Amino acid sequence: MTTRIYVRASTKDQDAERALDDLREFAKSIKGDVNEYIENESGTKLDRPVLNKLLDDSENGDTLLVESVDRLSRLSQSDFDVLKGRIKEKGLKLVVADLPTTHMLVSSNDTITSSILNLVNNMLIDLLATMARLDNEKRKERIKQGLVRSGYKPSGKKADLTKHDRIKELNAKGLTKEEIAKAVGVGVATVYRVLKKI
Repeated sequence: MTTRIYVRASTKDQDAERALDDLREFAKSIKGDVNEYIENESGTKLDRPVLNKLLDDSENGDTLLVESVDRLSRLSQSDFDVLKGRIKEKGLKLVVADLPTTHMLVSSNDTITSSILNLVNNMLIDLLATMARLDNEKRKERIKQGLVRSGYKPSGKKADLTKHDRIKELNAKGLTKEEIAKAVGVGVATVYRVLKKI
């Protein structure tokens, strides 16, 4: 069995490894190997490369160890349901360092006790994930309000007209939208948006 430590921070400026020492110490109480997964991505995104790798690497009975629920998720309820489904499908035991009831999952061999703990933990984790998402939404709203009060008016991102011209040029040559996006270095949605204006 392997303990898979997952640490995350939202931006490259934040220290994703801040909690690693405590989690390494915690992992010593769990038998087996320890692998670490460190990521700088928003918790509001379901598709995170390092988290996906962790899930791909995982095997039934492994432990997913996180500092707190908000380090794993600030997802919408539907996306969090998808993530929980993937964790369950892999047979991972989710242990949250700051949620003591999850610690018992590591040592419990009694199936009745494990079932009760799983039920309690699932409810607590859902509640904490919802609170993390709401906290994130409130923070964004407060930032917007502060910007409005300060008189800040965003100018918006300027279009890269050189790329737009290249998109039109490649479209005229008959390339597919996906081929154009790859050649120009933009998303397929950008290609559609530019070509819609023609």
